[in-house]
Amino acid sequence: MHKAAIAALLAAPMATGAMPAPAQVAQATANLQAPVQRFGRVSFDARSLMIDNTRRIIWSSEFHPFRLPSPDLWRDVLQKMKASGFNTVALYFDWGYHSPKQGVYDFTGIRDVERVLTMAEEEGLWVITRAGPYVNAELSRGGFPGWLVNQRGRARTDDPAYLAAADEWLTQVNAIIARHQVNPDAQGRSGSVILHQIENELALTTPAQARYMDHLFAKARADGITVPIFHNDQGRNGYWTPATSPVDKVVKGPVDLYAFDGYPGGTCTVQGHPTRSVAAPDWGYYGPGGAKGGASASPNTPGFLAEFGGGWFDYWGSNGGYECNAVQRGKRFQRVFYGTNLANGIGIQSFYMGYGGTSWGWLPAPVVFTSYDYGAAISEARELRPKAEELKQLGGLIATVPDLAGMVPAGAVTVSSPNVQAYHNRNPETDARFLMVTHKPSNGQTDDRFTITADLPDGRYTFPAGAPMRLNGFDAKWLVAGVNVGRQRLVYSTSELQAALTMDGADLMLLYGRAGEQGETVLRYSTAPKVRVLQGTVSSRFDATRGDLLLDYPHDGRAIVRIDGGGRPPLTLILTDEAEAVRYWRQGPALVRGPGLVRSAEARGNRLVLTGDTREATPLEIWAPAAIRSASWNGSGVALRATPNGSRVATRPLPAPAPVSLPTLAWRSADGTPEAQPGFDDGAWQVAGDKPYASITARPDGQPNLLMDAYGFHDGDVWYRGRFTGTPDSRQLALFYGAGGSGMVQVWMDGRFVGQHELPAGLPRPITTGVAQFDLPAAAQEAREHVISIMVRNNGHNWDLDSDDFHKEARGLISASLQAPGGRSFGVPIAWKIQGKAGGEDLPDPARGPANNGGQYGERRGWHLPGFDDAGWRADAAQAPGTTWHRARFDLAVPKGQDATIGIAFGDTASPRSVARYRALIFVNGWNMGQFIAHVGPQRVFPIPEGILNHHGANTIALAVTSDGAPGNALEPVKLVTVRNVRGGIAVRSVAAPMRPADILQEK
Repeated sequence: MHKAAIAALLAAPMATGAMPAPAQVAQATANLQAPVQRFGRVSFDARSLMIDNTRRIIWSSEFHPFRLPSPDLWRDVLQKMKASGFNTVALYFDWGYHSPKQGVYDFTGIRDVERVLTMAEEEGLWVITRAGPYVNAELSRGGFPGWLVNQRGRARTDDPAYLAAADEWLTQVNAIIARHQVNPDAQGRSGSVILHQIENELALTTPAQARYMDHLFAKARADGITVPIFHNDQGRNGYWTPATSPVDKVVKGPVDLYAFDGYPGGTCTVQGHPTRSVAAPDWGYYGPGGAKGGASASPNTPGFLAEFGGGWFDYWGSNGGYECNAVQRGKRFQRVFYGTNLANGIGIQSFYMGYGGTSWGWLPAPVVFTSYDYGAAISEARELRPKAEELKQLGGLIATVPDLAGMVPAGAVTVSSPNVQAYHNRNPETDARFLMVTHKPSNGQTDDRFTITADLPDGRYTFPAGAPMRLNGFDAKWLVAGVNVGRQRLVYSTSELQAALTMDGADLMLLYGRAGEQGETVLRYSTAPKVRVLQGTVSSRFDATRGDLLLDYPHDGRAIVRIDGGGRPPLTLILTDEAEAVRYWRQGPALVRGPGLVRSAEARGNRLVLTGDTREATPLEIWAPAAIRSASWNGSGVALRATPNGSRVATRPLPAPAPVSLPTLAWRSADGTPEAQPGFDDGAWQVAGDKPYASITARPDGQPNLLMDAYGFHDGDVWYRGRFTGTPDSRQLALFYGAGGSGMVQVWMDGRFVGQHELPAGLPRPITTGVAQFDLPAAAQEAREHVISIMVRNNGHNWDLDSDDFHKEARGLISASLQAPGGRSFGVPIAWKIQGKAGGEDLPDPARGPANNGGQYGERRGWHLPGFDDAGWRADAAQAPGTTWHRARFDLAVPKGQDATIGIAFGDTASPRSVARYRALIFVNGWNMGQFIAHVGPQRVFPIPEGILNHHGANTIALAVTSDGAPGNALEPVKLVTVRNVRGGIAVRSVAAPMRPADILQEK
């Protein structure tokens, strides 16, 4: 590190007295003399990203539009992100979602990338694009298309065949992204994309991969991507840093910025008992440095966490669940971990996920089940969790104090308690301060009282001057000092700053703290101001020597203070506890109190036009310019009256949502396993034989290629029918098959059910294949032709996370052989045919796309579609071995002006799994909305987004229930449930999918 950089880093004065804790000592991990690098409107140095030459903290969260197949609701999620304090959204794009077949791409309907980028810009969010080719994201094949599995060239290298395939995709998606950059293109088009990722978590660093990365960078630039380019390092390895990094043992690559990810904290193992055993790490200014130190791997570029744990994914068969994850990485975790990152100079943070959504159809990798809720701030049902309220407070501070961008260490401070540490940063241009206070270590659970002594811009202070601050349990405080807020001077505050605005020549500030704790705020004036307490309990005193007005108050509900004179414009201070503070929304020209969500606030003439949601009857209070004389809420006028607090309140509460009435489901049923019968006509099926073999899974010599991918069947269920001539030795059938975590195989012979085998759940890595042996009926020994029917459920292809081609692990049958007693194989051949999804890679249903369907007979006949005529089906049917289909039609009439999330619930929703052993594919109006596995769990409620579900008319649910037919292994009671219900929302149209049963391949 250059001596000048070290000097600049440590330039701030050190406090005398107690020795600082090691975690508080800044290391020479950033070159603060690094030159600014410019990319049009976007630039950066070692301290921060800049947009239009203004330093910014990039406060982002992740959203996957492909996990919400209702495009109108994309805007709902983006609005909630913006209202929750985020200024940026990170978007993954799934190559396989857009390409069912090589050379075929679809960017329409639910795949309209252009539309979501436009929405983000309209909602005032910057965008980080993450286009692959590989994304991981707990997607089947990590986002690679199904057809890529048949490519022999190694993926994620410079293999010419792979590069040609990747270029197909990149040519398509890069062109869209280029049109939406903040930098205008040749036609003058621009948007809000500020950063672009070219690969994800490429852990190996071979020459072939280096050449591959060179190719991706050159491709992005050739396709018109002009914003800074990065790669997301899988952890802190120092892989793919810019060439300017002077750190030893980093791997340099063709990137402009180094970014990495981190998911500290593990996962929940028991519902309701989250653990917080991991202390927040120092991955920047205060860390150990070096290639594996985090941001320090690239001292010339700003700290960039492209993914930080905004939750965690959950596994098939888990006991924890997403609500547990939401608590574990929720309130307090966010203050401690995100604040530690911010103090460490990591000024670009993106939380994965902000909204997780649904891995509908066959999107998920074998490790995860349908829900991708992730414990995120916005739940799968699009509800703002309590953690979103805290994010709004933290994001509000970032928006209110732009000085936080580009801060550097300011030297140690003295903390009176040995159990507490304080990170102390400063803005070199304004000398504004940020003090992030937490336990030492940060996972401490004690209740400590303490004071801080520090040299601040307005003098040396030991604060609070009154009762000590309190740090009670797992927590952190984000404090600012020496900051100009509007036209006020905030010397320091032991309360946290959430919002501020200036209107009519006066300032307004909202500060909050933990309920029951004392708060202290000091403001600077030239002469003694006049202080009026309008509400609550607040004491004040003025220090004429320093010009300090000290306010002392409890954080108990709300107090309001009006301060006039003293050489500054009037100031209204709203001082609250946390529960009160989360009721406030800083939107447009106003501060709004009351509703569960304020989406927007816009001044139109003398009217404040508000939109948002209410969960119950809610009072409305607004602080807005005097020119605002009236208000409306979701299009309806609201009568207002003035208050002594300077606000205006609605004369009556905003209305609550009405209850949603849900019908009871009545089912019609039919057998869905005709393939098991010996007389079934498989004449149109493909012969399984000598197709090229590209899998990494070895198969026995002499076996035909039985892999489903080789025949164009990449997702869901696949059927095999094999014919053999019986012999006295035909006693067993041995199968080697691949099906992913919780996948399965079922076997019949001559129409008689032989048995089934299931793979284990919760497998995050290969191997997800299995071996099964089945005893054959005695009839197999008869010297005549016999028919074996086999169904394999493929629960997705593995990731290629380790760049080892494990997405090419076999799926479907790998080998099948007859065995004599004792397990001895013998040479009786079996002639196989195979059938999977109707049309294979040539989709008959392009609107729903490649992830929607598998190879069940009912899927191939259109039984899942609303237009199918089920009049001939039985009112009820017993579960036989194999698959039984159930269909129900019903009408919904959700009250107008309400946003409800309605789900499908199976059995006892209080238990993560049931005794009954069965699984069900869930089709809603033709859309495959997931898979329920009763005995594996944990998911038992499946939220269905509006647009897929018609909230104002007719709907159809079809369930394809698969079981061994044993007593009790049958469908449990199924009902509709209201998962979420608010008054408000946005207009949602039904998702167009004009598919008829007759359009699907018909079989006799």
